[in-house]
Amino acid sequence: MFDLIGDIHGYATPLKRLLVKLGYQERQGVWSHPERRVIYLGDFVDRGPEQVETVHVAQTMVENGQALAVMGNHEFNAVAWASEDPDIPGEHLRRHNDKHRRQHQLYLEQVGEGSALHRDHIDWFKTLPLYLDLEGLRVVHACWHRPSLDQLADYLDDRQRILPVAWRTLTRERTPAYDALETLLKGLEVPLPTGIEFNDKDGNPRRLIRTRWWELEGITYRDLAMVPAEAIEEIPHVPIPEDVLPGYEGDKPLFVGHYWLTGIPEPLTPHIACLDYSIAAGHAHGDSDGKLCAYRWDGEAELDAGKFVWVE
Repeated sequence: MFDLIGDIHGYATPLKRLLVKLGYQERQGVWSHPERRVIYLGDFVDRGPEQVETVHVAQTMVENGQALAVMGNHEFNAVAWASEDPDIPGEHLRRHNDKHRRQHQLYLEQVGEGSALHRDHIDWFKTLPLYLDLEGLRVVHACWHRPSLDQLADYLDDRQRILPVAWRTLTRERTPAYDALETLLKGLEVPLPTGIEFNDKDGNPRRLIRTRWWELEGITYRDLAMVPAEAIEEIPHVPIPEDVLPGYEGDKPLFVGHYWLTGIPEPLTPHIACLDYSIAAGHAHGDSDGKLCAYRWDGEAELDAGKFVWVE
């Protein structure tokens, strides 16, 4: 049976406290449980003070058969940052501009950019699958979206890992493969009705909204929109066409991270749970509401709010 753990973002001390609370012990440098394994939902790096140790804990567990893990958008970005663009000499697959450096700087400082340890991390991040479709449950960092999974099939190996030759394609913006990868790792975007737009947090006009894609009933664009609070009034309160939202088949429980939820952890739907409860946001803003959250899955088809476990 599995203990699924949400986005850690470099907070190794809360991670170890959570593992202890779940009954894991560190033996010869590897955290393990006599009867259970962990599944990590990605986003090990960026933001927190213990990013190297966080990767060490997760990587040693995976390599010693005590855990599984999927890739988060921060691991994808870390690989792209460190990988040269074969088509543009001197450039990288993720541009080294000021915005991207700010997002990644704490990790680069802690790991030592270009060091042997940095290269080891990048090599490990490349081995992380984009999703897991196991007997009884599914795991993806942000959104289970069947059209995007189909779009990416030719770019993945038989263990859902990005093929070495596919990295260049998947980092080229405004292509179907790039959009599909963004959906799995960042969530589903839908276009607003014609003529409607809002300004994002940087003041840029946007005509797409990131959505609460798991909501299935009585939903309008405003109900579904994940936009800055000051922009919500700009989103129309008109129904979203039914064919725009993918839904989820619900034949297995699905676990995601990514969404920086707050409050008391509980299922999003009877079959979907988000395990990102903003541990990094809580620490960064002095907010005690930030949690590192897990779910203890024992084979159940419908999720149980009583099986969430967390540390603050």
